[in-house]
Amino acid sequence: MIGRPPACPREGGNFSYSFAFESGKPLESPPVEAIPPAPPRILIVDDDDSVRDVISVLLREEGYNCVVASGAEMALDVAGEEDTPLVISDMKMPGRDGLWLLENLRERLPDTSVIMLTGYGDTESAVDCLRRGAVDYLLKPPKLTDLIRAIERALAKRRIEMARKRYQKKLERKVRDRTAELRTALRDIANTYQNTLLALVAALDAREHETSDHSLRVVSYTSAIAHRMGIHGKELDEIGRGALLHDIGKIGVPDAVLLKPGKLTPDEWLEMRKHPEIGFQMIQNIPFLSTPAQIVLSHQERYDGAGYPRNLQRQEIHVGARIFAVADTLDAMTSDRPYRKGTSFANAIQEIKRCANTQFDPDVVRAFLDIGEEGLIRIKEEMAQRKLQPLQVEAEALEAEAELARLTDAEDDSETTAPGNRPPASTSAEEQLQVAVRSATGTKG
Repeated sequence: MIGRPPACPREGGNFSYSFAFESGKPLESPPVEAIPPAPPRILIVDDDDSVRDVISVLLREEGYNCVVASGAEMALDVAGEEDTPLVISDMKMPGRDGLWLLENLRERLPDTSVIMLTGYGDTESAVDCLRRGAVDYLLKPPKLTDLIRAIERALAKRRIEMARKRYQKKLERKVRDRTAELRTALRDIANTYQNTLLALVAALDAREHETSDHSLRVVSYTSAIAHRMGIHGKELDEIGRGALLHDIGKIGVPDAVLLKPGKLTPDEWLEMRKHPEIGFQMIQNIPFLSTPAQIVLSHQERYDGAGYPRNLQRQEIHVGARIFAVADTLDAMTSDRPYRKGTSFANAIQEIKRCANTQFDPDVVRAFLDIGEEGLIRIKEEMAQRKLQPLQVEAEALEAEAELARLTDAEDDSETTAPGNRPPASTSAEEQLQVAVRSATGTKG
């Protein structure tokens, strides 16, 4: 019979192995009998006791594990108690009918297949059952051969569907893992890009014998103003990169002009005014710097069209360059220079406000004023604090290393002295070292 579980092995099957051992031959391990898979659980639903009993008896003889239910609601509960690959249900039943059970099984137990039985052989009912998710439709009373074939088709289809779902879940898991790896890789690339840009700016600042504080402060001011104007995400990042690289073109300016301590001649000014175009040419072909390149090219333009190199005005100037112009002016006015002392934030704010509609975009100035004097000062102080913290840590580490070297030398010297001249055990070099390191790092105990 199809589906009948295999018969149990006969007793005494291992006699030949015992005989071989007694005859002096090595004892061989008996073959491991394969454990037959558990027969699939089939739920039979019918309000007629005789129909349920007949079908369940026949299917048990075929090796299936059958359970029964007398109604649709009871069947739904029984199917949910244990994994039930297949339900065979009557169509017409008192109360909730087979279609109600079919719909609820598809909703609650979508992996359970359903075969519908009915005493009415109209095509419309069959189509309706299949449309709602039944895998087959048989007339009552079904022939055993037809029922077995339907069960085999349903279980085979279910196995294929379950395998497909397992494969899909495995594929989705792989996609999630690869996506996470890709995000990590992209984040690492982005960090590498950012560190490369910072190194490039630091090289330029070193050439001008300045620190990178100006560039980084301008980025902070620019980002704060842009954020106040409602700019976020990728656009904000691109504007920040443009602000960071605004003077990158000065790499192409001759040292005699760039580092001249005195006032520039008209010809030297013409040379200096080339740096926006030089910077643009340097980075325009780098895909992720295409937008920052426009900011670099336009960062010396004025809102009224009196800037350079293209005499752009108003909306012709990239919004990042319009924002940068305000941020750069603020930092230039409030920072100390060798030839002058920086002015106060209050004075700088008033000057920028006065130049709205001429040098600066009035919308940018309004966003700048919304940050307020205290907010702008806080940005500068936070920048200084972030720079100071690594320096403090480095200084403390150097101090601790120096103390370690001193105490190590003292310990070496003590080994050559007489026993009576050595320090007491309570003040050994090891304990002195611990005290010194704690003192250098600011810890207690």
